[in-house]
Amino acid sequence: MTIDDPARPDTTEAPPSAPTRTTDPDPAAPAPADTPTPPQRKAGTWSALRPLVLRLHFYAGVLVAPFLLVAAASGLLYALSFQAEKFVYAHELEVPVGEQTLPLSRQVDIAREANPNGTVTAVWPGAEPGATTRVLMADPDVPEDTSLAVFVDPYTGEVRGRLPSYGSSGALPLRTWIDGLHRDLHLGEIGRNYSELAASWLWVIALGGLALWLGRRRKNRRALFVPEGGPASRRRTLSWHGTVGLWAVAGLVALSATGLTWSRYAGENIGTVQDGLGGATPTLTATVGDAPAGGSSEHEGHGGGHTGGTTPQGPDIGIDGALDAARAAGIDSPSVSLVLPAEGKGYVIKETDTRFPLQLDSVALNPADGTVVDRLAFADYPLLAKLTRIGIDAHTGVFLGLFNQLLLAALALALVLLIVWGYRMWWLRRPGRPAARGAWRRIPVTMLLPLGAVTALVAWFVPLLGLSLLLFLAVDLALALVSRLRARSRTS
Repeated sequence: MTIDDPARPDTTEAPPSAPTRTTDPDPAAPAPADTPTPPQRKAGTWSALRPLVLRLHFYAGVLVAPFLLVAAASGLLYALSFQAEKFVYAHELEVPVGEQTLPLSRQVDIAREANPNGTVTAVWPGAEPGATTRVLMADPDVPEDTSLAVFVDPYTGEVRGRLPSYGSSGALPLRTWIDGLHRDLHLGEIGRNYSELAASWLWVIALGGLALWLGRRRKNRRALFVPEGGPASRRRTLSWHGTVGLWAVAGLVALSATGLTWSRYAGENIGTVQDGLGGATPTLTATVGDAPAGGSSEHEGHGGGHTGGTTPQGPDIGIDGALDAARAAGIDSPSVSLVLPAEGKGYVIKETDTRFPLQLDSVALNPADGTVVDRLAFADYPLLAKLTRIGIDAHTGVFLGLFNQLLLAALALALVLLIVWGYRMWWLRRPGRPAARGAWRRIPVTMLLPLGAVTALVAWFVPLLGLSLLLFLAVDLALALVSRLRARSRTS
């Protein structure tokens, strides 16, 4: 994101050679051959577009960068919260490895006895030796869309603690609080506008900055990828800003796209397009008998808690039998979630291992005999649904584990530095004037009309981008009017 990149030749160009002194021609000398005049080079597409891109980039950088800075700083905290969570809640999450584990049903009974007011909705067995079993309950004492997690030692049956658990990734209080800060600043629906505004402009600013950096004239190709050294100066700051932005641009655009998928306004439009293209995420039908048809589905990401359920009446193979039946049906990942039956529903066992290769298959079982009611393999998802799931998991740090979280932290830190460098360049060349107004008049009509149509379409599809763009235009027109009035007052 380049806050201020004046429309002038790069100072790294070679200086013009000194003028040579001319003398009167020798009349006796032979007439020199005619030297053809080099043809005038016509302004290309980039020459016409650059002032407009520069001006838009300047306004977006100055006015939207504060929102991006908050999103980047909170995103950095969120990326680090996974490892912090393991440290802060080590007592609840880890136990000494024992010789033999208790039946899962016994662990669930222990959790019920420890919290009799809750209703068990799901169970997450420990995915590896030394991990506790997480029994999730619907409980009136925890916030809405949040479950109460009772952590049970699978070897001794000791209850290691009780904590609110949020979302499909099981975020505990520390990560839940940071997640809320990043998502909506703990301001609810109103606060979500800040993160959607940041995500709406991030890809525009990133791609605009990339175009400006690639279109800049330089002596050698190395300066495109490697920042300059030397004493502190605006030129060195621009070099760091441009090269770091070049390396980070793909990740920043990906963060913008995945962030918009669950935004309030643009997310709805994205979902409509995805459904229209046949890329909707399929659902698993868990209905048994003659109960009304239904399914289970959740949007993976920052939201979505487990809902309450009721214990079914009649024959029941039990949670241990359900897990054995799911294993026999091909659910072989050590990381699974068992959703207990509600009225008219069966057991739902889902693989939850988001590390590569993904293990995200799921089955629904009849609680009476363990027969498979429905099966949903991740391999059968439409391509768009797969990409959406992987993209959101990557955005939320659960795809590829620690590597994913470190990459998110690096991108968030890079964005913070890009914003700081951008404002520093603006300060060093204060008042930081952008390119001259009226840049759009230099664009040929054959290019301007398609560009305007695409801009209008994107502004409609991403509403907060469109509204803020109109605001930028209003501010620009107001500044132009003030400038004209001042000029008239000086001449009068």
